[in-house]
Amino acid sequence: MVKYYARGGKALRSAFNSFSATDTIAWFEERGIPLKTEEDGRMFPFSNDSQTIINCFLDEAAKYKVNILTKAEVTDIQSSGTGFTLTMNEKEQSKADVLLIACGGHAKSSAYQFLASTGHSIVEPVPSLFTFNLPGHPITKLMGVVAPNVAVTIAKSKAKQIGPLLITHWGLSGPAVLKTSAWEARTLFDMDYHYEVLVNWVPDFNEETLRADMEQQRRALSASFVAKRPLYELPRRLWEYFCQQAEIAETIRWADLPNKQMNRLISQLVRSSFMANGKTTFKEEFVTAGGIELSEVDFRTMESKKVPNLYFAGEVLDIDGVTGGFNFQAAWTTAWIAAHAIANKASAG
Repeated sequence: MVKYYARGGKALRSAFNSFSATDTIAWFEERGIPLKTEEDGRMFPFSNDSQTIINCFLDEAAKYKVNILTKAEVTDIQSSGTGFTLTMNEKEQSKADVLLIACGGHAKSSAYQFLASTGHSIVEPVPSLFTFNLPGHPITKLMGVVAPNVAVTIAKSKAKQIGPLLITHWGLSGPAVLKTSAWEARTLFDMDYHYEVLVNWVPDFNEETLRADMEQQRRALSASFVAKRPLYELPRRLWEYFCQQAEIAETIRWADLPNKQMNRLISQLVRSSFMANGKTTFKEEFVTAGGIELSEVDFRTMESKKVPNLYFAGEVLDIDGVTGGFNFQAAWTTAWIAAHAIANKASAG
């Protein structure tokens, strides 16, 4: 599980031993909501309606007489030896013995100002999980084409992400790109989202090994037209695009392929370069890297190490994962741990 988190994976390792994805599935099933797994690994209720999950939580809250206040923005928190005073909408006040912050992530650090008085450090939030914009690039004409397995790297970075890649009308998307955006979130933010993307469309090969393999292909497929015989399980339209970029005419057979054109094709396959300019939010997801500094929280209980009886859960922490339900799982796991710690402390006191 932890390998799916760009930030927070190490801290979550022990947390998932307390409440894992299996526990989540069982929790919902006990409440009459079976879940299903899609081909891409994401999980949904069989109803295919997110309102099913929302209603489940609301029913659970009603069952235990949880009072939910709406239109009550918390603007300030003051702690004392006897508890907390919350100021809402800048005037109303409410007191609490124990406080659990589970407000989710925010795009701007100013949204965390109500936590400033608690003395906690806020890691500057930046976007995560986004697709790469390639304005005007010819590859966008292949929108809808999926390469089953590629390696994506940001130039000057050693990090490499492998997985499917989807070409869209605005640029590059798919799991390999989304993982790259997550792990390189701060680097790309610092670059103001102007960066070079490198794609190896045949990640089992490097330039040397691909050249050796292509020499074999040239002998074995000597009578075949290069552009009309896709190799390496690449989609036909994508293969034709690479041949066009390498200036390989449709009438060229493997036996007649000049070394110059073959070298260009190899370069296209192992190191395509794209200059990205901007980002696009993936579907309707908006995930942020940043939040409460993890070293200031005890992950055995989710209690603050600085302020007794103050707890944190979910994306308000500097935790973010890739798409597929991992951010939900981190939120539910940390909330489960915090709730049990609070209940145990109450019963002991």
